[in-house]
Amino acid sequence: MNDELRPYPEYKESDLLWLGAVPKHWDVRRNGRLFAQRNETGFGSLPILEVSLKTGVRVRDMENMKRKQVMNDREKYKRAAKGDIAYNMMRMWQGALGAAPVDGLVSPAYVVARPYPGTETRYFSYLFRTAAYMAEVDGYSRGIVKDRNRLYWQDFKQMPSCYPPPDEQTAIADYLDANAVLVRKFIRNRRRLIDVLNEQKQAIINEAVTRGLYQSGRYKPSGNAWLGEIPQTWESSRLKNVAELHVSNVDKHTKTGELPVRLCNYTDVYKNSVITADMPFMTATATPDELRAFHVEVGDVIITKDSEDWQDIGVPALVAETADDLVCGYHLAILRPRPNVMTGRFLAYVMLCNGVSTQLSLAANGVTRYGLSHSTIKAIYLPVAPFEEQEPLADRIDEETATINRAISRINREIDLIHEYRTRLIADVVTGKLNVRNLAPPQVSLELDELANFDAEEAFDDELDGVEDDDLAEGALDADD
Repeated sequence: MNDELRPYPEYKESDLLWLGAVPKHWDVRRNGRLFAQRNETGFGSLPILEVSLKTGVRVRDMENMKRKQVMNDREKYKRAAKGDIAYNMMRMWQGALGAAPVDGLVSPAYVVARPYPGTETRYFSYLFRTAAYMAEVDGYSRGIVKDRNRLYWQDFKQMPSCYPPPDEQTAIADYLDANAVLVRKFIRNRRRLIDVLNEQKQAIINEAVTRGLYQSGRYKPSGNAWLGEIPQTWESSRLKNVAELHVSNVDKHTKTGELPVRLCNYTDVYKNSVITADMPFMTATATPDELRAFHVEVGDVIITKDSEDWQDIGVPALVAETADDLVCGYHLAILRPRPNVMTGRFLAYVMLCNGVSTQLSLAANGVTRYGLSHSTIKAIYLPVAPFEEQEPLADRIDEETATINRAISRINREIDLIHEYRTRLIADVVTGKLNVRNLAPPQVSLELDELANFDAEEAFDDELDGVEDDDLAEGALDADD
């Protein structure tokens, strides 16, 4: 923690369990004293705004959006003026809110809160997205089932919030905005380093799975332009000849009468090169036939079959451990190596080599979502080493990439820690546990044009389990939810 950050000299009890003691000169006020509801329609020429878990409120990019939508009857959409807070009634408990950057339109199903004088919406956007406040939102929300609970205006305005003096609200928001720039710069630099390390790792894998253990210099054409030459003792073969293909159709839903399972889904595969039984899989249900067909086995390689980016097609993860209830989810495919033809470890590395990943990317079809057909996957050409060479090759790759993997893990842990620090800092500052009113904002060394376009929320783009950012963006366009 910054050594300059100190508690306030005097505190008083707020009488709120989630808030605890607050600085003596702060107030606690209900939101109805801080905001008025804005319920204005008939401004169809304004841009569309979306409410996102990742970036708060932003202007919707209608030209480049991944899922094209046609806007109907824009006159019915609500106006949110610059500086208003807009929130998704069903996702407020997850932080789906923010201050409007410009005058714009949001779904009639959203709530728009207009600040009264003395209310700095940047400060309250930070406060409302703390874990403690979102838990309170959950308690004030109403509905039949939790995932469909809504925070209506009449309930939002009854919620109490801490209220620093207006100039202090601004000082807090300025400090946290500037801190966000520093954190984003730190994370950006670390991710660039990860990119360099991954390039080094990719070069090692390519060399091993296309040149082999011995690199004798005796090579032959593979017969596939993307694979190029391979060792003379190797073969080039279609995937269907070396592995069985099982394309999953098990969705994320829980249905009465089906068997409870743990679901290995898209993000589990995309973010992990190895699948183990102790990973935090989501729970769902499957039929007995689905459990038999899509139960994952040790040595399987699971690949991403569908994606919103064609470059993310065919990303593999090796199943190192399994469990009786572990099932492969949809948008994925299981590659099960044929006995004595290919090992799972070697297949996982082969799927990563440039010649194979390029074939998969080029074969993907789609407009807003890209995917691979069964026949396309089966037809991909792979370099196939003699069976007895495959495990030694996998061992060599493991050894030569071990240092790189440790470095990447360490950097990812640094990124996780800076996210944790940022989350804790926001919570402590906006609830008065730490005093920043007399501190200058952290020094920021980014170019002026970058600062001018900076969105403070953009630095914190972690996805929340079970909620895709695009789901919220779609909601902004639904007139009736």
